[in-house]
Amino acid sequence: MFASCAEPASLQGLEWLTCYLTSGKHMLFYASFGTVLLLLAVTAPVALLFGFGGAMASRSQIAPLRWFGRIYTSMVRGVPDIIFFLFVPIALDQVIEWARSRVLCESRVPPWQGNEFVVCPAAKMPLSTSPEWMHEAYGLTLAVIAFAVVFGAFAANVLYGAMQAVPRAQLETAEAYGMSPRQVTRRVLIPQMWTYAIPGLSNLWMILIKATPLLFLLGVEDIVYWARELGGAKTSAFDYPHPDWRLYYFLAILVFYLMMTWGSERILGRLTRRLSSGQATMAGEAQRKAGAA
Repeated sequence: MFASCAEPASLQGLEWLTCYLTSGKHMLFYASFGTVLLLLAVTAPVALLFGFGGAMASRSQIAPLRWFGRIYTSMVRGVPDIIFFLFVPIALDQVIEWARSRVLCESRVPPWQGNEFVVCPAAKMPLSTSPEWMHEAYGLTLAVIAFAVVFGAFAANVLYGAMQAVPRAQLETAEAYGMSPRQVTRRVLIPQMWTYAIPGLSNLWMILIKATPLLFLLGVEDIVYWARELGGAKTSAFDYPHPDWRLYYFLAILVFYLMMTWGSERILGRLTRRLSSGQATMAGEAQRKAGAA
């Protein structure tokens, strides 16, 4: 990165360490922290959307829709997460390439040939000639979908329980005032349910943070990948030879995740207090007693 780093073999001490920590691969390592934050920022609302849809489907009066919502939440929660993390990207990738092969490939030979999945080069997604950023964006998109499917099922279960926890008397009162079922859901049920859902969603958020190291299983060059790559012992064949430093790299990741969870706890605590204000819950009652004192 610096002009003085052109000859790593001639460097010593602090200058060597400065050049080492600002090398090209270390820049990718630092950027991978942003990849994790981007995954969380995109996956959380998408998973919440999946969860809300699953919860509403589970409460639907239409039997097939209700069955779909309950099967989705039960099946995904009952299968190890890593199975879906590996299955969803592979299955989705093959479905996309199969659809493209029907349009772009001259041959109509089925792509599944024995144990191999083969399509013409034009149907590959992304194309081999695509820039590197497109490959990375495609892999991250598949990762987001996989995470959203898994955590959406857990969110659906949490939101369904929160909807069931809203006192039935409040819903009946709204109906007695002439509100339609849709108005009751939008104006009474959904606003009230968040008070009951926040504790469960908070736990899901923490679990989602802890699950991000699984990105390397999906081919995304995340912080775990680069920590293992950079921290491993390097011989004199490398520009910056050093012994096994993986302990220090993983210690840096440990601090990063601890800071993430520490900040999340405080933000979620404030959100819980705000949503509990004026509510007929234990947290709301505790706030009223504190205000009266």
